[in-house]
This record gives sequence, C-alpha cells and structure tokens, in this order.
Amino acid sequence: MIFLDIISNLLFVLALGYYFMTNMQWYSYKIERVLFHHTKTWWHLVYFLVPLLAYFLLNKYFDLSIIATLAYIGALYFWRKEQDKPLVFTGRVKRFFAALLFFTLFAVMLKFAGVHYESFAVLIPLFLAYMVSTMMEKMLFLGFQKKAEKKLASMPNMVVVGVTASYGKTSIKNYIAHILKAKYNVYATPRSVNTFGGVLKDVNDDLPSDTEVYVVEMGARGAGDIEEITQFVNPHLAVVGKIGPAHIEYFKSLENIRNTKMEILSSERLKQAWVHDSAMVQPLKHIHSFGKEIHDIKATLDGLDFKMDKEEYHANILGSFNAMNLAAAIKVAKALDVDEESIKKQLNSLEPTPHRLQRMDAGGKVIIDDSFNGNIDGMMEGFALASTYEGRKVLITPGLVEVDDVFNIEVAQKANEVFDVVVVTGDLNYEIFKEHVDANKLVKLESKDKMQEMLIEHTKVGDLILFANDAPSFI
Repeated sequence: MIFLDIISNLLFVLALGYYFMTNMQWYSYKIERVLFHHTKTWWHLVYFLVPLLAYFLLNKYFDLSIIATLAYIGALYFWRKEQDKPLVFTGRVKRFFAALLFFTLFAVMLKFAGVHYESFAVLIPLFLAYMVSTMMEKMLFLGFQKKAEKKLASMPNMVVVGVTASYGKTSIKNYIAHILKAKYNVYATPRSVNTFGGVLKDVNDDLPSDTEVYVVEMGARGAGDIEEITQFVNPHLAVVGKIGPAHIEYFKSLENIRNTKMEILSSERLKQAWVHDSAMVQPLKHIHSFGKEIHDIKATLDGLDFKMDKEEYHANILGSFNAMNLAAAIKVAKALDVDEESIKKQLNSLEPTPHRLQRMDAGGKVIIDDSFNGNIDGMMEGFALASTYEGRKVLITPGLVEVDDVFNIEVAQKANEVFDVVVVTGDLNYEIFKEHVDANKLVKLESKDKMQEMLIEHTKVGDLILFANDAPSFI
C-alpha cells in the first residue's frame, strides 16, 4: 500500500505542477497575473483547490489518495483538450519539473523515515520548485543579458529604432523595416516579440552581425517595462504611436499608459522621436508631434491612400488607421535619408502585417483576417471596412480583452448594426453581445475546434467574413 501512496503522491504533485506551469506560461511567468488578473479564476478552484482538498481528505480518512489523483489527471486531460495554447516544454519548464521531481522524491524519502507529511509532500515541493526555478531563471537571465549587452557593444555603428504604442506597434515596426530596406541592411524583432526577455533572446540568437538598422518593438504591461528595454537598446530614433486603453486592467488609467510609453524617450542616444498627438506631448527640438498633418485619407477594401507634407501616398493595405502607422514609418525613413521615390516604391510593394486586416479571397468568400488586432479603434476600422461590402457580412470575434465593459458594449452595438451574422467565440463577452445583438443574428461558438462546422453552417459563397481579434481559450 505504501508503494501505491508514493506513486499517487508523485503523480498528483506533477499534475499540480502541470496546471501551475501552464498558467504561468500563459501569463509570462508572472505569479501575480495568474492569481489576480486571470480571466477564468474559477479554474483555480476547480483544477487546483478542490483536487487538493479531495486528495488530503481521501488520503487522511480512507487512505485512497490514488482515487483523487486519477480523477484529477482525468480532469486535467479533458481541460487540456479544450486549450489552444498547450504547455510548451521550454528549458525553463523542464528545469521547473526537474526541481519539482527532486523535492517530491525527497519528501518520499521522509515517508520512509517515518515523517507524516501529507501536506508537506504536496504543497512544499511545489513551492520549493517554484522558488528554486525562479532563482535559476534570474541567474540565467543575467547571463543572457550580459551576453546580449556585449553583442550590442560590438556593433557601435548600428542605428537602433525603438517603437511603442498602445495600438499598431507591430505594424509600425514592420513598415519601418520594409521601407528602410531600400537603403539599409535592416533587422526587426520578429512577430510580436516586444518584452525585455524577448528582445534579449532576439539579440543573442538572431540579430545579424551586419545589421545597419535594428528596429525594436517595445510592449508593456506595467510602469518601467518600456524603460527597461530602452535602457538596454538605447534607440537613436523612437516612435510612440497612438495611446489608448489597451491593457488598462494592468495600468488602471490612460495617464499611466501614456507615462509608460513615454519612457522610450529616456534613451541616452536619442536623436529624434515622433510622438502621436494622442500622447499630448510638448514638442521639443528633437521630439516631434505627428498625426494632424495626415489628411485626405481614403481606405477601401482595395487599399489605402493619404496625403502628408504635400505628398500623396498609396499602399495596398487596409484600414484608415494605417495612414498614421505609415506616416511614422515615412518620417523615420526620411530621417535616415531615404529619398521620396524609394519610399513610394517600397510602399507599393508593402504587404499587410499578418493577421491585421489581411485580405484573402477563398471559395468565393472575402476573408479579412484581423485576428491580432485587439483594440477598439482597430476593431471599429474593420467594421467600417466591412460596411462598404455589398454582400452578406459575417463577424467572428471574442470581443475585446482586458478593457472595460463599455468598450465591448460599443463593439456589440456596432456589430449588430453592420453584420448579418455575429459569431461570438467563448464566454468572456458573450453576455454583453447577447444583450446588444439581435437574437436571430447571434451565434455562440463554444469551442474553436468546431470552427469549420460553424463556417459551413452559417456562411456561404459571396459572404465577407471578418475575424476580429482572437483570444486564446484560457481567456
């Protein structure tokens, strides 16, 4: 029986560790975000506290902890099947489980020594594994940071361009890189890599040694995040795009968001910066406000045209808000002496940022993939573009994440006005949409693995289908 207890103990602790680390990875390994900002906190009750209580009770009174263990593993299996972002066994995760296994086996040894350790054998190994792995990561991180600093120091002639914004920073980064390629060897942080750790890894692993211009995207979930990246890369040029209520759950106010974004101006090497009018910055000799000079914007499903500084520009991308993103990129290019003709030529070959108002035509349907656009302005722009389409229009969205309900009410009301079918993915904002969207239009998609069935049932040839935002299943 003691052997069965040991196996039960080991499996249960590892299962708890799996649930814990999955959530930690989702929330960037920030324990406070897992505990206080999780959008499904009831999971912690169902998949952590209740199984823990069941394990203790069955072990103490019936010596049947194996039943709780097997039931918990089964529950986790079905929980895992519903997730579209499973745990990735990175080096960090492997180190955590190695520590967890070590401390759990140590607790098992105490069992043989006659120590009664029911709570110790479950919670303490988990706690110790977390603490030890956290300290290991901090030491490894310092090593990675020193290595990255040394690499940057070996490239003194490289120009660094920093980009931040509440909305559109990935697009601005991509547009700057594309235009500058007309004259320079340019490298930009990939995809949506925009954290300090992500930038460190990018410098160490992927930044080419012959890079002439490095374009760095900077994201933030709290005060100091932008400053940390800024002090590391020290950009020569900086862009602050539009400021808005993205991640306001973390920042609490627009003023806090603005102040955090403005940390990019603390670079010791800053020569010029362009800050969108929404930040209401006081222009200085080297800090320029931009946005109001952009005019005559024409955005259709076929492309974007706008005027700025007596010049006309065209790009085959969607969304009037992209005029602002392109304007920032053009200003950076001109500061680096790229001529007007080259700029316009690069704009003509510009492709949309993946999953941001990206048009595709398939099966007789017009599909607009805006699944990486999770802000109110971007979503409304997508709706405006869809409204120009003469055929039937279908919206697929979870709504907005990490914003006040008032924004989702606005989204739901506009969706009801523009679309013939509104498909809401997940539970997060469904009740809001249910209240503000006509019942005959509203469809709820319980699980993303049923997406194909839903598309077959609710769409047809000639439809425009807009995928607006895409929240992972844990949200």
